[in-house]
Amino acid sequence: MVRQRSIFSLIFVLLATFLISCGGPSVATLPPSYTAAEVAKIQEYVPGIKAVRDRAPELQNLIAKGEWIKVGNFIHGPMTEARSNMTYVIPNLALQNQAKARQISKDLLKDLVKIDQAATVGNTSQAFSNCKDVFVDIDKFLELVPEQSS
Repeated sequence: MVRQRSIFSLIFVLLATFLISCGGPSVATLPPSYTAAEVAKIQEYVPGIKAVRDRAPELQNLIAKGEWIKVGNFIHGPMTEARSNMTYVIPNLALQNQAKARQISKDLLKDLVKIDQAATVGNTSQAFSNCKDVFVDIDKFLELVPEQSS
């Protein structure tokens, strides 16, 4: 019986040593990698998002002129389309980027609502402030999108 206990002790020590050695320090997280098909799928939607970002001066000009109906049309047209493109891209991003991208998309929506509210009451300064936030959000989102490999 004493001999069995010493054998069991030896087995448990070896097992514990093995398990502890396998549970070493965590490995550094590698940057996300995408397959060519994933990048192609994501890149289908990126031009629409970039096109709206490039139209920032147009929205700022409409706000400066106080053309609130056109501001509303811009928000509910091209800006909403860009946001829907963002929602199509999010599931195709790397897992570690999806939560950030969803939060940016939510922030974008909040900023668009604030511009719409400012347009309703004709508040130019608030509309300008939120307009800048919208395009900052779009730029943050585009930083998460993988570049198309040539």
